[in-house]
Amino acid sequence: MTPITEVEGRRVALSNLDKVLYPATGFTKGEVLHYYATTAEVLLPHLRDRPVSFLRYPDGPEGQVFFTKNVPPGTPDWVTTAEVPRSEGPARMVLVQDLASLMWAANLVTEFHTPQWVIGAPGLADRLVFDLDPGAPATVVECCEVAVWLRERLAADGIEAYVKTSGAKGLHLLAGVAPVSSERAVEYAKALAVEAEAAMPRLVVHRMTRSLRVGKVFVDWSQNAARKTTATPYTLRARAAECVSTPVTWEEVSMCGEPDQLTITARELEVRLLEYGDLLEPLLDAGRAGALP
Repeated sequence: MTPITEVEGRRVALSNLDKVLYPATGFTKGEVLHYYATTAEVLLPHLRDRPVSFLRYPDGPEGQVFFTKNVPPGTPDWVTTAEVPRSEGPARMVLVQDLASLMWAANLVTEFHTPQWVIGAPGLADRLVFDLDPGAPATVVECCEVAVWLRERLAADGIEAYVKTSGAKGLHLLAGVAPVSSERAVEYAKALAVEAEAAMPRLVVHRMTRSLRVGKVFVDWSQNAARKTTATPYTLRARAAECVSTPVTWEEVSMCGEPDQLTITARELEVRLLEYGDLLEPLLDAGRAGALP
């Protein structure tokens, strides 16, 4: 029988708690749910009002992995949903607005992915993102070098950048911006990626062609498009271990000499939150958003 837990007055079914989702470490579904419950205070503000795309891995990262953008079948009627415009016609998506909704969604076993705009202004970006993706043999160490360059370049335009691990191989740079069309955000981000390649041609590539990415860092500017999403801060990733897309300090970035230094798991995050709090909290303050030139 599936256990039913009451969360903020909502009845939430939590299933298969002993199921091992991360065989490399023995991390179970119950531990996944515990992780999200204890991280909700910092995670929920980054999810709020942003339609969620779920990258589901119900049998672990080695099982079937699939995207769900529309409201999943069986979604409780108390979970907030909203109509989202798409080129092929409007769709209804989930908004994870509270702890009960977060625990329901976490029980699906999913990565959380969100766009750079909120539901009240679809296609109007309030965040800028650069996904730094290393092509082997490059690693996150090379991504750190690129991240520092981008940080300085953004600062020259009056835009303050923050950084998190992708939870996979690379880094994500994020910046709060005064609302601007997603098309303009894409244009600006691409221009900076091209600049970065010109400044560091042996290290950076701005084009997606995989054959060009060997030993370089692909600066993915395209995730600023209105239709694209990026792994939400603090989401677990479908990787061999229970890695988290974790905010890190610029000191950690500048001092990174080995990939393992920026590999952060769910078990390690609690200590980081006690030490740092939410390093991305400034992104939630519209008063600190920069204006694109």
